[in-house]
Amino acid sequence: MRVGLIGTGPWASSVHAASLAQHPSIEFAGVWGRDPARTADLSGKFGARAYADPERLMDKVDALSFAVPPAVQADLALLAARRGCHVLLEKPIATSVLDARRLEAEVAAAGVASIVFFTHRFIAGTQAWLERVRERGGLFCARAEIAFSVPLNDGAQAQSAWRREYGALWDLGPHALSLLVPLLDEVTAVVAGAGRGDQVHLILQHPRNCSSSASVSLTAPPAGTGTHLYADGEDGRQTLPKPSLENTRVVAAHQAALDALIDLAQHPQRGHPCDVHLGARVVEVLDAAQRSLASGCRVAVSVTQ
Repeated sequence: MRVGLIGTGPWASSVHAASLAQHPSIEFAGVWGRDPARTADLSGKFGARAYADPERLMDKVDALSFAVPPAVQADLALLAARRGCHVLLEKPIATSVLDARRLEAEVAAAGVASIVFFTHRFIAGTQAWLERVRERGGLFCARAEIAFSVPLNDGAQAQSAWRREYGALWDLGPHALSLLVPLLDEVTAVVAGAGRGDQVHLILQHPRNCSSSASVSLTAPPAGTGTHLYADGEDGRQTLPKPSLENTRVVAAHQAALDALIDLAQHPQRGHPCDVHLGARVVEVLDAAQRSLASGCRVAVSVTQ
């Protein structure tokens, strides 16, 4: 599969480009970024052709891997789908429900494959744990805590304007939801509360009187960082072994997402739990959480009909 890269930032270089260059079933066919100098540097480092126009890149590849801010991604992925490109999207797929649903509809209409790179879902050990716990059944409650210590005003991460604007809710919230939804199914309502820094706490309602909670922060003390997940059921509490997010494992997870995209492109009838539909549902929950933060009230999640 000929795959192009949209984006040239640190995440695009250290994860997406590294994954594309190493994947045995991928031809890393080209790269486009908003900064021409970065585009030239990244393409030279990984031996991919640099493109000055994203639409020209779309016309030369079978699929695209996106590593740009969500608002930029939503518009470009829409164009890519219309051109028949399969899409490997970053989370969140958009920062508005309207854009997320528009992208979801366009992907469906075009008949292209879509995978959203919810990192934890493509770490083999984490996915195996999720499947094992869900198969045991009897779950009624779960909790996810994801915390990082990111200098929002200094360093490479600080250059992400969208992350500074939207904070942990939109950056880490999708990861938490990607772990809770496979355990307890869709989120039907949410209550959100603010904590220290950009920390957000969520109380989530699921079908069958199930519930979950989540806490996300990009401004946690360094000693308090990491990913923690547990699920309560009739058999007691099941706890996820703390996953490693070192770069080599994240690159391997991205390659697993590429494998899923290739398989879905070849066998579209199989579907995939981490496709654009889950991406759109996650944006709906984040939007409801944002409204709950503003109002202090419980907010029902808008569901597409």
